[in-house]
Amino acid sequence: MKIFYLLLSVVLGASAPSVQSQSSAPITDPASFVLPFIGTTNGGHVFPGATLPHGMAKVGMDTDSPGNQAGYDANATFNATGFSQLHDTGTGGSISLSNFKLWAFVNCTDFAHCPTSIASRKVLRNVLPDGSPDDFASPGYFSSNLSTGIRVELTSTRRTGLHRYTFPPGTVEPRMVVDITDDGQMSSTFPVMTLDPSTARVTGQAEFAASFGPGRYTAYTCVDFAGQGFELGAPTEYGTFLADFPVQGQTDLNQLYFGFIDQLGALFTFAPAPEGTPTVILARAGVSFISSEQACENAEEEIPDFDFDSVSAASRATWNELLGRIQVDTTNVTTEMIQLFYSALYRTHISPADYTGENPKWNSTEPYYDSYYCNWDTFRALYSLTALHDPVRFSEIVRAMIDIQKHEGWLPECRGATAQQFIQGGSNGDPILGEFFVKYSEQAAALNVSADDLYTALLADAELQPPNWNLQGRQANAWKEFNYVPQDMFDAGGANTKQVSRTLEYAFGDFAISQVAKILGKADDAAKYAQRAENFNNVWNPNVSVPGTPSVLGMMQPRFKNGTFNFTDPRHCSVHDPEMATCFLNAADRDGFYEASPIVYSQFVPHDTARLIELQGGNESFVNRLDFIFNESYFDVTDEPSMQIPFMYHYANLPGISTQRARLIIAESFNTSISGIPGNDVLGAMGAYSAFYLLGMYPVPATRQYLLSSPFFSSVSFFNPVFNSTTTIKANGFEGNPANGTGGKVFVESVTVNGEPYKSNCFLDWDVFTNGSLVELTLTDNPNVSCGAGAEALPPSLSTGGFS
Repeated sequence: MKIFYLLLSVVLGASAPSVQSQSSAPITDPASFVLPFIGTTNGGHVFPGATLPHGMAKVGMDTDSPGNQAGYDANATFNATGFSQLHDTGTGGSISLSNFKLWAFVNCTDFAHCPTSIASRKVLRNVLPDGSPDDFASPGYFSSNLSTGIRVELTSTRRTGLHRYTFPPGTVEPRMVVDITDDGQMSSTFPVMTLDPSTARVTGQAEFAASFGPGRYTAYTCVDFAGQGFELGAPTEYGTFLADFPVQGQTDLNQLYFGFIDQLGALFTFAPAPEGTPTVILARAGVSFISSEQACENAEEEIPDFDFDSVSAASRATWNELLGRIQVDTTNVTTEMIQLFYSALYRTHISPADYTGENPKWNSTEPYYDSYYCNWDTFRALYSLTALHDPVRFSEIVRAMIDIQKHEGWLPECRGATAQQFIQGGSNGDPILGEFFVKYSEQAAALNVSADDLYTALLADAELQPPNWNLQGRQANAWKEFNYVPQDMFDAGGANTKQVSRTLEYAFGDFAISQVAKILGKADDAAKYAQRAENFNNVWNPNVSVPGTPSVLGMMQPRFKNGTFNFTDPRHCSVHDPEMATCFLNAADRDGFYEASPIVYSQFVPHDTARLIELQGGNESFVNRLDFIFNESYFDVTDEPSMQIPFMYHYANLPGISTQRARLIIAESFNTSISGIPGNDVLGAMGAYSAFYLLGMYPVPATRQYLLSSPFFSSVSFFNPVFNSTTTIKANGFEGNPANGTGGKVFVESVTVNGEPYKSNCFLDWDVFTNGSLVELTLTDNPNVSCGAGAEALPPSLSTGGFS
């Protein structure tokens, strides 16, 4: 190990590039640093349109790209097809939402020959000199200049979109389309639409397919039009359309068509603005999951006066207040680094969406949040970031999850547009509720979170097996009987897959329950679930090694009911897999793992890494295995199970290596380009991942600990509105960030809190953030730093008495 340290010191000895100093002052307009187009190509599937934080309405452009899960693609070669009101962000699966597109025509041959179908109406965007489309976005606002000369601008409130269409000078017959049926999957059935020939109000609905599951949902809209700077008046022509066939004078489509009909809506012609006044038509589109009448009420309540600029300004102010709760010092950092951070933070607040008042399944006064899509992606980091600066929103999401459990029996896992979707791993609502309660148990009552209801919801997940654990809950019976999920357990209720990864996730879920039970004084339950949290041991096979590398010995493996092990190649689901398997969701998949390789999953025991180190043969073997994962490309920056691995060197008392690994990941895999995130953003999971690395932290969910490294800024501050306090982490000696991510004065030598030496250089307790503390890090360019003196300096683990 000494030789390794010396080599590391030589490799990391490069000095940081010079960066021009800037004056540091509070950032009052953090929205100006947000680049919504990051991740809108290359599989990022990020939604760049207009929305409020966690808004239900997500108003944006749809394109004809094959990779348009969020509607949009920043590649200028793809056409715009419409501007719809509902989207998700960063997801895989089938295209979700993209409902109720609006469209504008400068001219048609005549009303009856307007090309109303998507294939006929779509057009390219204008292209800028650099080859990018002439689109612009910032929090709460989106615009595009189409090749037809029409300029489109979008903004929104929580449940309503507001569009502004500026027609080119000389437009004689401006026309508007309201598309009722064309969601992203072209999956509509049972369309209903009515238009008012005197006001041009359109109300409509249809049933659509869920994105990642077997369910369907019904959505509703209400669209009104107004002129900006002139009285729009009644339409001069109106009618419905079926594909490319407008029918002038028809006002109703009332389930006239059955089957999958994807080309139905309304078409209007309006008089242009008086001479000397630009023809600017505003379109207000309310949405609802209850009724068209409620969609109209939402629109009228939220945007009564069609004031586009005021709505856009209010949205930006809301974003600025939220984003501004985390302040970074801009001294000695590039503008790109500031943009990277605030863009990542922004993406963590697009979803889940606040559907409060829009739940068609039951009546409740509780908040209702939807589009979780899926907790498997977000439980590892996103909610721990939310806990630091947005606890009220966090409490609302928790209350919504508890209310879903009350009415459906189990916590939601994957959910979109009110429909249950397929579970990816375990039931990962448990660590999300645990994360909230471990940090906010004392404030829970004031935040209207019932501790009893929260605990009941956790126990339902832990103890009760649902009729279909493909969609909710756990395979609880097998878990309780065997203390792992056997590979040959073919009980009714779901696909027999992912047994090893679900075992590991169930164990972590039970750890979260044990922590809640402990706070509630339920000592017996706390001991019971802490013991079940150690069930990861039951799928550890000490005799399996990586082919060709016998030194990497011991692996999580599938196990039969009789206790004997099956075998899954440790390379499975990795870039080295001889079978090139992906381990994505597949009911016929019998390998035991979901999305990541056995060697990656063999590191997933965040609550007891000390025991993992013991299983892997001690610190040196553990570190060698981590190095092997990176050096041989088993680490997958695009996939959530790998997210914690760079910080795991902390547990072997080598935080300098964690710091170096994390910084290399940022340098190599994250940037501010349109393809600047690796893989799907998945409702901000990658945003939270990179934001934590930039803040110099990484969470251990459902605990009071954040692993500590050095931030990419000389200081970062967190304002918590529940505590009404600010905690600042100051990096003394900060000299900037090496552009290639290697070396520099970035390693944490010592830590003080409020002027007193802290117990560890490797983690911070939650108390630091509740008390409004000043945390000061002394930085060095020597990577051979440690967590400090004494056993308590190492991050806690369950088997060594941590988390007590």
